[in-house]
Amino acid sequence: MKKILEKIRISIKKEMKIFEQDFINIITTKKIALIEKISNYIFHKKGKQIRPMFVFLIAKMLGNIQKKTYHTASLIELIHTATLVHDDVIDNSYLRRGFLSINAIWKNKIAVLIGDYLISKSLLLATNHNYHDILKIICRTIKEMSEGELLQIETSKNLEITEKIYNQIIYHKTASLIAASCEGGARSVNVNEKTALKMRKFGGLAGIAFQIKDDLFDYEENHNNLIGKPIGIDIQEKKITLPLIYTIQKASKNDQKWILNFIKNYDEKKKHQIIFYVKKYGGIEYATKKMIKLRNNALKILNYYPESKIKDTLKIMVNFLIERNI
Repeated sequence: MKKILEKIRISIKKEMKIFEQDFINIITTKKIALIEKISNYIFHKKGKQIRPMFVFLIAKMLGNIQKKTYHTASLIELIHTATLVHDDVIDNSYLRRGFLSINAIWKNKIAVLIGDYLISKSLLLATNHNYHDILKIICRTIKEMSEGELLQIETSKNLEITEKIYNQIIYHKTASLIAASCEGGARSVNVNEKTALKMRKFGGLAGIAFQIKDDLFDYEENHNNLIGKPIGIDIQEKKITLPLIYTIQKASKNDQKWILNFIKNYDEKKKHQIIFYVKKYGGIEYATKKMIKLRNNALKILNYYPESKIKDTLKIMVNFLIERNI
C-alpha cells in the first residue's frame, strides 16, 4: 500500500515538497516556544496527507498550479490536523498513528488550544490573501464536521441510528473535508462554478467510501493486529457503523435483542460473537458493496474530463481509498 501512495506522489512530488515546507512555516512560531515544540512534533508525525494530495491532483487535472493552490492545501491540512487533535481529546485517545497523541503528552487543555490555534491559522491564511471562495468552503466544512460529531454523540446514546443518519454522520465528519479538498483544488485554478461543484461531489463520494473502509477495519482481526488496534473498538465506543446497522435490520428478533443488549452493556469477552453476527447476516458484504458503488460513482465523474496521466493518478488515488490496509 505504501508503494501505491509513493506512486501517486510521484506525479505531484515537487508540489508536495513545496507544500510541506510551507505548512511547517505556517504552523510554527518563534514567539511561543511551546507552540513551536508541538508544531514540530505534529509535522514529524504526519500521516498519509491524502487531502492535500487531492488538492494538487484536482488542480493539476483542471489547470496550472497556482500560489493559491499551495495555500489551499495548507488550509485543508490545518483543519484536518486540528480536528484530529480535538478528536483525541473527545475520545480520550492517547495514540495517534502509533505515536503518543498531543493530549497524551501535553494534556487536554493544551491540546484543545493547539487545535484552536491551527484552525485560526487556517482562517487567517484565507482572509490575509482574500480567498473568499476558499474561506467559505473552510467555514462550511468546519460547521459540517462539528455537526457530524455532535450527531454521532447524540445517536450513540439511544442507539437509534438508521443508514440515512449514518450517511449524514460520515459525510459531515469525514467526507466533507475530502469534498472541500477537491472543490478547493478546483477553485484554486479558477474553474467555473459547475466544475467546482462537480469536484465537491466527486470528493464527497470518495470520502464516504473512504470512511466505510475505515469502519470495515473494525471487523478485520488480522488488520487490527497488524497496526496494534483492537477489533470492535467502534462498538465499544457505541459508534454504530454500516455493517452493524445492516446486521441489526436483518437479524432475527432474538439476535437483534442480543446485539442491542451487547452494545449497551459492552463485554470484551463477547466481542467475537458480535463480529460473528455481522458476518452471518451479511453486514460486511453489504457495506463493501456500497463502498464499491460509491467509488464507481466518483470515478464516473472523472469521465467528463480529458484523459491524462494526472487523471489516471487520480483514479489510482480513489481506488487506494477502498483497497488500502492502512
